[in-house]
Amino acid sequence: MQESTVKPKTVFSGIQSTGVFQLGNYIGAIRNWKAMEDEGLNCFFSVVDYHALTVRNDPKTLRERTHVAFACFLAAGLSPEKSTLFLQSHVTQHTELGWMLDCYTMFGELSRMTQFKDKSAKNADNINAGLFTYPALMAADILLYQTDLVPVGQDQKQHVEIARDIAERFNGVYGQTFTIPEPAIPKIGAKIMSLSEPQKKMSKSDENLNATVFVLDQPDAIIKKFKRAVTDSGSAVCRGEGKDGVNNLISIYALAANRTPEQVEAEFEGKGYGDFKLACGEAVVELLRPFRETVEDLLKNRDYLESLFVLGADKAARVADRTLQKARKKVGLIPLPRA
Repeated sequence: MQESTVKPKTVFSGIQSTGVFQLGNYIGAIRNWKAMEDEGLNCFFSVVDYHALTVRNDPKTLRERTHVAFACFLAAGLSPEKSTLFLQSHVTQHTELGWMLDCYTMFGELSRMTQFKDKSAKNADNINAGLFTYPALMAADILLYQTDLVPVGQDQKQHVEIARDIAERFNGVYGQTFTIPEPAIPKIGAKIMSLSEPQKKMSKSDENLNATVFVLDQPDAIIKKFKRAVTDSGSAVCRGEGKDGVNNLISIYALAANRTPEQVEAEFEGKGYGDFKLACGEAVVELLRPFRETVEDLLKNRDYLESLFVLGADKAARVADRTLQKARKKVGLIPLPRA
């Protein structure tokens, strides 16, 4: 019997190193990456540290958070042998293709990007060109690896759409160069909401520390945050219109305890919000405990992490350079003559 010759699909996704990862990053992104790796997909996962430069960072803090972000990949079970794990700034092809794609990205497209509008409103004193044009760099991140699937939350779908538009525009001018990527949005857990304002997404940049559960929070801190979580004026643990806080907690508990939302409602039938919030906090503590402990251990061995930086950068650059040289040739750039 012949083995299947179907080529596995290629996946790319990246996470910024601008803060400690929060529960939504873990449930909505990194945990799903591990599932894709286990399916045998051709996975590229990056700490996109160049994107972090669109806001002002303390250099020492950025370096530390980059190490933490990379350690989170490993703590989630991602394998440096099965997947390509790397820092964006270690693979120079990203910025070179990013500039080329800037020239095939329209001003109007960039001005309509929701994230640019949101970040500009929050950082009115630092509306820089990188903040405006970074969707073209994000497109380069994706297109360099001939990516088929980009795992994203619903709020990031717009960035995959503009990457598709850029790729189609380039291909239309020069012929087939880039694979057209598709967003891969999880059916559940794609968006974890704030514990304090459940109408908005949980964010690592939220000024209210009770709103966000960070993956490296200690157990006592997590329990306190869930005890303070917003619910509503009722008492029944069930989903419904206008019950944003309870809906969010049910979703979190279902994901943390491996239940369906219906099973969560049945489990807490006749019980109050106090019991439910405590159970939700405890489930998240146990979900994150092995993850947090592994990250803490990895950060004690920087030499090991940095050896993996080299491994990942080499693997990523070999693939990225093939696409970059193809794009350079298409647009008419002259390769450097070699002796």
